Amino acid sequence: MAKRAKTTSERKFHFISGLPRSGSTLMGALLRQNPRFHAGMSSPVASLMEGVIAQVSAGSELSSMVNEEQRAAIIRGLFDTYYRDRDEKVIFDTNRAWTAQLPALMKLFPEARLICTVRNVAWVMDSLERQYRGNMFENTRLFNTPAERSTVYTRLEALAGPNRLVGFAWHALQEAVWSEFADRIVIVDYDIFSARPGEVIKLIYKFIEEDLYEHDFSNVDYDAPEFDSQLGVKGLHKVHEKVEPRPRKSILPPELFERYAKLSFWSGLKGSKAYRIVPQKTETKPPAN
Repeated sequence: MAKRAKTTSERKFHFISGLPRSGSTLMGALLRQNPRFHAGMSSPVASLMEGVIAQVSAGSELSSMVNEEQRAAIIRGLFDTYYRDRDEKVIFDTNRAWTAQLPALMKLFPEARLICTVRNVAWVMDSLERQYRGNMFENTRLFNTPAERSTVYTRLEALAGPNRLVGFAWHALQEAVWSEFADRIVIVDYDIFSARPGEVIKLIYKFIEEDLYEHDFSNVDYDAPEFDSQLGVKGLHKVHEKVEPRPRKSILPPELFERYAKLSFWSGLKGSKAYRIVPQKTETKPPAN
């Protein structure tokens, strides 16, 4: 007899979001070591939800046929269907769009929490530039035109656009940490996470109200080569086996590094109810040789 799939009412759902290149894949790879948890890289559920809402919203011929309660039920069904083959009791769905969908998530899953990974924006840009230079014979889909990919200045400007990879995530996170649901968010700085993973994981477990599990920070495994090849950026979601700091010199021009380092707003946030595992001050200059 076929195994009955669990429904959203029989599981806990939490979410991983935040900035790109800031440890969200590493966070998922660690959490999935716990047999109670399932976590992976970015899932399509956020995009599917957006598509459903568009189909039943004002201006659509279907809008008068589907009430709000039915819409919520349909969207819960997306989660049920996508995760129907998972046996784990706790699901962590990853997508940078979740910070922009916080009110909807809280309506669907009132007990859910968001883990938002962040990193000095200059180092996010540095990491993406390294990925680009490591795939020089591939026109990565991170950029739309030859003009965008022409120099490091145009590449970073494109990535920082309000609807692009870094800019969208940055704006969505700002929206979330000042929202009425900010207390459902924990911001996790990549440098602290990589240097003190055991302490960070303990705080994460406390935040999501789960019993602590003994994680192995020297044997982490995750890769998504097929997904990365579609983007034209090899190794984008491959994590190192051991969680530890990996200091390096930036490849960005100093003026660009300093410009983007100033965008790391989470070191302040006076008045926000979001929880933070972040340094009090952000380094604004790349380390010397």
